[in-house]
Amino acid sequence: MTDKTIAFIGTGNMSYAIIGGMVKNGFAASNIIATNRNQEKLAKVAADFGVKTTADNNAALRDADVIVLSVKPQMMGDLCQSFQDSGVDFSDKLFISVAAGLTVNRLREMLGQKVKMVRCMPNTPSLLGRGVSGLFGADETADEHDFVQQVFECTGIAVWVEQESEINNIIAVTGSSPAYFFLFMEAIEEKAKALGFSDDDARRLVQQTALGAAEMALSQPDISISQLRANVTSKGGTTHAAVEHLKEQGLTGTVADAMDACIARAEQMEQEL
Repeated sequence: MTDKTIAFIGTGNMSYAIIGGMVKNGFAASNIIATNRNQEKLAKVAADFGVKTTADNNAALRDADVIVLSVKPQMMGDLCQSFQDSGVDFSDKLFISVAAGLTVNRLREMLGQKVKMVRCMPNTPSLLGRGVSGLFGADETADEHDFVQQVFECTGIAVWVEQESEINNIIAVTGSSPAYFFLFMEAIEEKAKALGFSDDDARRLVQQTALGAAEMALSQPDISISQLRANVTSKGGTTHAAVEHLKEQGLTGTVADAMDACIARAEQMEQEL
């Protein structure tokens, strides 16, 4: 990667995962700055990855080429105001926001400038290097675009969208969807317990099956998901009976409706923030 200096303003779990992925993939730790009000979190990220740390957001703003805004949406206004008040010239810096619900225009209003901006929507499997990050760019250079791509590929895969509104679609498809899978796993686990399996065995059976199914999909990218499902569904067999019941109960439509509800809530949050 390049010799750009990148500052993470707010070092929670997601920033920690991104930083770890970057260092693991060859990014110079000396070019990474992490900020947080919690000294214990700063000490941990410094000890684990050897990056620079500071409690001074404005100092990080001054020293970095790329600024990752990783604080809660409700805290973003005060943070951006402090940047405006700092006297630091950030007109040519690239800002990356991982805050849900804040559009590029809203963030620019908060910062008081039409800065170069990338919105990112990562998901929690990024913590394991198995994440998906949806990205939307506004006025970044080609080099900056490539840099952001490299950063987020350190935690999984990165997908760019052409319209900012599509970030809400990314939320429905990848940002929120780990919870959908967990809910389905939870339902199987509860039924396994009802069938007499111990809590430990029910958990082990469900998580191993989910992992195996995901790895089968990953290892056979030329086979559609529906064909993979068909391959384990012999007509007239036990799996066929279960799958047909799920279809009759409207599983496909329910999932689609749930994802539409997710998008609607994301759009509502944009109006509220």
